[in-house]
Amino acid sequence: MLMSLGSGLGLAWVSPVSGNNPSGMTFTVMTAIWLIVVQWVSSFFGGYLAGRLRPAAGDVHRHEVMFRDTAAGFVAWAVAVVLVVGLAGSTAWSVAGGVGKTAAATVAGLGAGALSQSASNPSDYMLDTLFRTTQPDTSSSSQDVKTEAGRILATAATGEITPADHDYLAQLIATRTGISAEDAGKRVDQAVATEREAIAKAKHIADVARKAVSSFALYTFFSMLVGAFIACVSGAIGGRRRDAF
Repeated sequence: MLMSLGSGLGLAWVSPVSGNNPSGMTFTVMTAIWLIVVQWVSSFFGGYLAGRLRPAAGDVHRHEVMFRDTAAGFVAWAVAVVLVVGLAGSTAWSVAGGVGKTAAATVAGLGAGALSQSASNPSDYMLDTLFRTTQPDTSSSSQDVKTEAGRILATAATGEITPADHDYLAQLIATRTGISAEDAGKRVDQAVATEREAIAKAKHIADVARKAVSSFALYTFFSMLVGAFIACVSGAIGGRRRDAF
């Protein structure tokens, strides 16, 4: 019930059409806090009922009775954790892991992955440099020219664009479009800057996703640790109340 309540509040808090949504880190922290509340409250009631309903053993030492009541609370907590992880936890981890994987794939696609998209073989760029003429070949098809330019930009995405590549690409653009060499050079600079900005943004998204998943995991660990302690204590409390009657 508490998990459903938290899901409802979270969906009411975040809207896909609103521009005032909380940041990913803020949403993760609030989700973790709610999971802590759910863990503690449910652990207390589960442990208390397990200790209270455990059959009394009047022929054993009181320390053994307390140990059994505590163990009953712990077992109730463990069974509940297994059920929650199996029913709901796997979905949450899949979503969190999917965010990180998507961001990482974006970085790879904009960086080193762009090279494989531009060419069937990474060595094609080296072949382009070996057979590069002093003047662009005007007889080449538009698709071949764009493919070669794509390989140059893909290489620039993983490092610095060399002056030779910059000048050749500007010369290639000027020949194909009819603009001046200066304007073509500006186009190259703008394209490289846009590409690097996209890569930097993707890396930032990946880093935010990593921090969010890390925080979620740590909060979950500590909440479960304290939840186990609460379940054990409440089991002992339930046992005392049982023996009182």
